[in-house]
Amino acid sequence: MNAFDPARLHPRLPSPLEPVEDERFARYGLTLLLKRDDLIHPALPGNKWRKLALNLTEAAGRPVLTFGGAYSNHLRATAAAGRLLGFPTVGVVRGHELAGRPLNPSLARCAADGMRLVFVDRATYRVKHEPDTLARILALAEIPEETYVVPEGGSNALAVRGCVELGRELSGRAEVAAVACGTGGTLAGLAAGFDGRALGVPVLRGGFLGAEVRALQEAAFGGPRGDWRLDERFHGGGFARTTPELTAFARDFESRHGAWHGLAIERLYVAKMLYGLVTLAAEGAFAPGTRIAAVVTGAPEPGAEPDAEPDAEVSGPGA
Repeated sequence: MNAFDPARLHPRLPSPLEPVEDERFARYGLTLLLKRDDLIHPALPGNKWRKLALNLTEAAGRPVLTFGGAYSNHLRATAAAGRLLGFPTVGVVRGHELAGRPLNPSLARCAADGMRLVFVDRATYRVKHEPDTLARILALAEIPEETYVVPEGGSNALAVRGCVELGRELSGRAEVAAVACGTGGTLAGLAAGFDGRALGVPVLRGGFLGAEVRALQEAAFGGPRGDWRLDERFHGGGFARTTPELTAFARDFESRHGAWHGLAIERLYVAKMLYGLVTLAAEGAFAPGTRIAAVVTGAPEPGAEPDAEPDAEVSGPGA
């Protein structure tokens, strides 16, 4: 066993599963459960812990390089892990034009946690995982060869295996498990460990995520696992985008349940998933008696305006 052990951060696992009294589900004979992965760790909440833990064990204290946009939750979680566990981190950020600007609060948090930020142009970023492009980034930034590379959003075979336990924690306790999807790793692992039906709600438009989930399961397990599907209708315009209707929904959900559950709704992922579930319930998508577990993958960034829309690209995987 590796001497480098992320578990010394003492994550709260299994995360709580909380029943929610909501007439928008109860009227159809449905039970809503909140899977509070946002409570796993204050600095590495939700799917970020599950996706990073095995990768950090594999890195074994070496420098870790990863990728993200200007408001990437994944970059912040990686930087926080580096600070807490004592290893160097490098964040390759989409948008060379950002290099000459003051850091936004998200990137400032990364820098405060010791992450070295490397800004690349968007054309380079789109092909960042091609071997020649990655080698050029490493060389130009003078990044050590032994650096461990984690893909954008943290989604790779190890991340998928790390999310299998999420499905196991929900097995026997719900018939449907829903999760918002950026890069697909959480859904790929959740479905593999779950004995019910997994529902992914993509937060990006484009219709590419099904192929990504299948490829991740192939890399992690050698083939498909579990019963899963995607509903592509609830992206709200794309990554880092929302709508007035979605904003009103998130505020209403907080007013109904926030005081009782200590819950703040993250707008760019969690709100879209919950909105999708309410819509599907009204459409009769679930049989009466179904228990639906909604995975709360994270909380709003501390100090951020919850309904602000970051200036982010919407055509590819985000946080």
